[in-house]
Amino acid sequence: MSVSTDRPKAVVLLSGGLDSATVLAIARSQGFECFALSFDYGQRHRFELDSAQRVARALGAAEHRTCQLDLRVFGGSALTADIAVPKDRSDEEMTAGVPITYVPARNTIFLSVALGWAEVLGAFDLFVGVNAVDYSGYPDCRPEFVAAFETLANLATKAGTEGAGRYQVHAPLIRMTKAEIIRTGVGLGVDYGLTHSCYDPAPDGHPCGHCDSCQIRIQGFAAAGLTDPAYNR
Repeated sequence: MSVSTDRPKAVVLLSGGLDSATVLAIARSQGFECFALSFDYGQRHRFELDSAQRVARALGAAEHRTCQLDLRVFGGSALTADIAVPKDRSDEEMTAGVPITYVPARNTIFLSVALGWAEVLGAFDLFVGVNAVDYSGYPDCRPEFVAAFETLANLATKAGTEGAGRYQVHAPLIRMTKAEIIRTGVGLGVDYGLTHSCYDPAPDGHPCGHCDSCQIRIQGFAAAGLTDPAYNR
């Protein structure tokens, strides 16, 4: 159960991955009382949900909720259907078009649910870990998407239309390289050993090291000159 404080409240999307953990740390460092929201959407890499719980505790979230929302009913993605996860792709391949690991409308859906919780909490700040630099070409990770959703949030809510406040969608990582994200998180005390990024982990949760997400993470730690505690066990 959350404890009320005088700090402004924010809903933070928390997948359990590297980026979302960093965003939670950033929101906390900016003085927000953070309400972390994760989704059990039928993803093949459900190990990230255990990581989300650990990260939420470690970074002092006021509350952490996991929403059940099974996107396997639609499929259409290697993360929610019986489709092979691409492995060992080159940088050129990873940035050429939208990959099959894209989950249709995922960030739109997740932010919409986060907006609903924010309105109940009386919060006007949403944090999301989208990134438009070191990413896999997802259309819902672009600045244009973030700006459009913020406009929607202020048009589609009772609080927004009655002038109770103005919703802001914060995407603090959107212009950062993966190395910059990692250095920022380390500076804020993020334990990346608690996080999970792999799209196709082994049955014990060990990362494959070959999917796009693993490769981007491995390259990020190398560029940052740091050792990844989750991938070097």
